[in-house]
Amino acid sequence: MDLSKIKLIVSDMDGTLLNSNHEVSNLFFKQFEDLKKHNIMFVAASGRPYYSIIDKLSTIKNDIIVVAENGGLVINKNQQLLSTPINKTNLYKLEKIIDDNNHIHPVFCTKSKGYFKSNSFGYISVLSEYYPTFKVIDSVNEIEEDIMKVALYHSEDSEKFIYPLVKSFEKDFLIKISGKNWLDISDTLANKGHALKLLQDTFNISEKETMVFGDYNNDLEMLKLAEFSFAMENAHDNVKQTANYSTKSNNDFGVEHIIGKLLKAKL
Repeated sequence: MDLSKIKLIVSDMDGTLLNSNHEVSNLFFKQFEDLKKHNIMFVAASGRPYYSIIDKLSTIKNDIIVVAENGGLVINKNQQLLSTPINKTNLYKLEKIIDDNNHIHPVFCTKSKGYFKSNSFGYISVLSEYYPTFKVIDSVNEIEEDIMKVALYHSEDSEKFIYPLVKSFEKDFLIKISGKNWLDISDTLANKGHALKLLQDTFNISEKETMVFGDYNNDLEMLKLAEFSFAMENAHDNVKQTANYSTKSNNDFGVEHIIGKLLKAKL
């Protein structure tokens, strides 16, 4: 595995770069300074909104590219490169299904904030970890901004308890199980692979020069665009089957472990 030609690193956040306490390690921030010396670009690609990703990576925010909302929004140093909001045509049908199933807790995600439903009041502390800037609403009609994504939370299992209810919308939206408790609904083109392809074309970087880390199904498209694609030890089986390589878990510094090898290869 020759990592010496890598020019671009793309990492998912939750379950990948972040540990189970939603923290980025001090080791990563030290490694990042070395990556800069080698002119290696770093992209944080997450289902989280832009402001939440920036909050986790605030000390390096001016030196990274952010792919937020599962690829619906791409921002490079305050320059917006891509925005793919949801077409609201079928959103009201989806809202009715959500309202009829009170075990589903939605977040309607815009560039500036997350909108929680008032009947999710008991889950606001959970939802606000991912969407710290939020407003509580009764209806989607109250949202005037473009909606980039609808994130649905279930306290037990999103794949088991949410996906069967929204599967019929796959002809209208991109539906991704993005974590044990989360399912994301976006525009059909709003995926991390579409965003990564834009960056590869913009900066003339090949798949052989790209390294990607991921752990869940919303990472599949971007993993397919990198020769050096890594599944975390804690990854979903689909990710392990798609990635070309594997690494340690997010709690065992799996991303940092491979970046360390990359930095040695650059010496």
